[in-house]
Amino acid sequence: MVILITTLVITLIGVIVGVGLVYTGKKFFVPVDEREAEVRECLPGNNCGGCGYAGCDALAAAIVAGEAPVNGCPVGGQPVAEKIGGIMGTEAEATKKKVAFIRCKGTCEAAGQQGSYVGVQDCRAAVLSGIHIKDCDYGCLGLGSCVKTCPQKAIYVKDGVALVNPGKCVGCGLCVKACPKGLIELVPEGQKIAVQCRNQDKGPLVKKVCTAGCIGCSLCTKQCEFDAIHMDGNVAKVDYDKCTQCGKCAQKCPVQVITWPEDKEA
Repeated sequence: MVILITTLVITLIGVIVGVGLVYTGKKFFVPVDEREAEVRECLPGNNCGGCGYAGCDALAAAIVAGEAPVNGCPVGGQPVAEKIGGIMGTEAEATKKKVAFIRCKGTCEAAGQQGSYVGVQDCRAAVLSGIHIKDCDYGCLGLGSCVKTCPQKAIYVKDGVALVNPGKCVGCGLCVKACPKGLIELVPEGQKIAVQCRNQDKGPLVKKVCTAGCIGCSLCTKQCEFDAIHMDGNVAKVDYDKCTQCGKCAQKCPVQVITWPEDKEA
């Protein structure tokens, strides 16, 4: 009799809970747009956060909700944007793939060293410690925070400076966020003219700390016929939308800092 009563009670509780779950499910049901799943299938699945959202699922939801553009995925580029545009019934604006660029040419030979760093091999840790590794306060520390962050293994350190393999880079932008010196930016793929320096000091001070730093002479700005290079404080900066890559600015640069960091190993 005890067993029978226990079984009935458990069964009754199960029925009540089941009914409650069904009611709650219907009460709080949130309709999901089928397009969200279709958009998600188009995305590469890197979940890198380069789009500004938590991952591909979040981006897909934002696109369907109209909160993000159909070309919001920097990794997928134009092909993915066109597929998503077809799902959403809108035309995807033309986009060009971007790759990471390191604004520093201060190798071990070019930049002065203040001392050897012993500690966690991470640029962010070194900056937080307050220790000065190189004479140039703006230069690459070469401890590889960007290398560890890159999911594509597109960055490596050589001669104390980080370098990018453009063929592997997908333009997710994670390295941009990881660099505590703010040396990394995304530039159009194939861009060969860029300034490999970010030092804002005046010419004489730059020369003391690095032989490969921009000295702010502004000769490059006078050579450009397309108004594509200007002085950003004491350092030159290229406007990639205007640059035709004629190379006149690079030829005139006395310290040869306006170049793309090509490397045979890449």
